Amino acid sequence: MRFLFVGFRHVHIESLYETVASRKDLEVAACVESDPSARKSAAEKLHIAFSESPYTDLISNDVVDIVAVGSCYGDRARVIKAALYAGMHVLSDKPICVSFDELRDIKELARSKHRKVGCLFDLRYLPQVKRAKAILQSGRLGEVRNVSFTGQHFLDAKNRPSWYYEPGMHGGTINDLGVHGVDLVRHLTGLRVKTVDAARCRNAYATEHPDFRDCAVFMARLSNGADLLADVSYSAPEQAMTMPTYWNFTFWCERGMLRFCAADLRVYVYEAGESDVQVFQGIDDGTNVIDDFLFEIKAGADDLTEGVFAATYDALLLQAAADGGAP
Repeated sequence: MRFLFVGFRHVHIESLYETVASRKDLEVAACVESDPSARKSAAEKLHIAFSESPYTDLISNDVVDIVAVGSCYGDRARVIKAALYAGMHVLSDKPICVSFDELRDIKELARSKHRKVGCLFDLRYLPQVKRAKAILQSGRLGEVRNVSFTGQHFLDAKNRPSWYYEPGMHGGTINDLGVHGVDLVRHLTGLRVKTVDAARCRNAYATEHPDFRDCAVFMARLSNGADLLADVSYSAPEQAMTMPTYWNFTFWCERGMLRFCAADLRVYVYEAGESDVQVFQGIDDGTNVIDDFLFEIKAGADDLTEGVFAATYDALLLQAAADGGAP
């Protein structure tokens, strides 16, 4: 499979590039980045030889199989739609778009062209998440009745790319970060966001950019009536990724509670009838988003693609509530 990389505007795409470049069964066909600063940074860090051609000239069935998208959030839908229209599969950083109209167009193109759309929802592949999924889907804890998660990040406002603060480019903190959380809840339980009870975004930390609403909290009801409560603010200090609040999920079920976080490979279960906490090691089976995406392409399945659309819609629904709008 041959990859065309379009955009190196976020660190996530760098990891995808390194993975693709290191695999013998995959090929980097070309890389494109129009912004001189981003181009220079990626070239120095990843030793990339960038193409001088625009990505629209490189999208061809004879040259590319998959388009990897890492451009500014507000530009991604345009790239994704062009790739799908040309008959390419797409593997994008999150979020794939910033509006319902963009999501509708992407869905229609993917379905009519029978192409797949993957997203870098890397939380799914953590060992503790795989263990949590096995426990929740075993039924031992019964139905999920309440869910809460926190995913506070470090903004590092002074060093963030300037496009984060440009109107129409970011798309909102819930759509940026919350999409990871709602995707994981759906991935682990099958539950979707049905109703938004409250959502708020505000500026609290990036005070030099008062229009950038870095704090984001929401309360919603899931498709089975369970309550969902979350905080996905850019409020954490630079140690964010090692803190227990970084992607910390709690599932309250009929017969107990399950908890895990990104900084700990273990899953903790408090089960009815058991006097002590049960601690389970994560499942490290080596699978990743690329493996799942390639399998979906070869199998002609749609589970991964439809999951991306579901998570994106739910995140946009929550973001719209915080913005005072509607789908």
